[in-house]
Amino acid sequence: MEYLGSCLCKSVKFKITGEFEDFYLCHCKYCRKDSGSAHAANLFSTHAELIWLKGKEHVKTYQLEDTNHVKGFCSICGSALPNLQMDGSLVVVPAGSLDSKLDKKPDGHIFMSNKANWDESLENVDKYERFPTKDK
Repeated sequence: MEYLGSCLCKSVKFKITGEFEDFYLCHCKYCRKDSGSAHAANLFSTHAELIWLKGKEHVKTYQLEDTNHVKGFCSICGSALPNLQMDGSLVVVPAGSLDSKLDKKPDGHIFMSNKANWDESLENVDKYERFPTKDK
């Protein structure tokens, strides 16, 4: 399988060749901080290859001190990008960074003990096609 991806400003483009073994929605406090959301959505593979097609010089990696938490991002727009972990043996890809269609569904939620207190029954919250107006 082959997947294409990019950052928001399109300064960085990449290709992933191979399959993803796991897809988790991570609620740990670190993933919530670096995603700015209820959870991160990350794909994991020990067999896929990450190939930078454009803008590799804009890719930065941040490892939180004294943890295994690593974040790859674009130095121009700040978008989350893939990174290599475990001495290069694990490719971690933020699902939202893919431009290609992804048929794999999440395998589960992890680190639920760190879940945000407002992250409950979100399927019951009103839904809109675009930003709502005050008069709805």
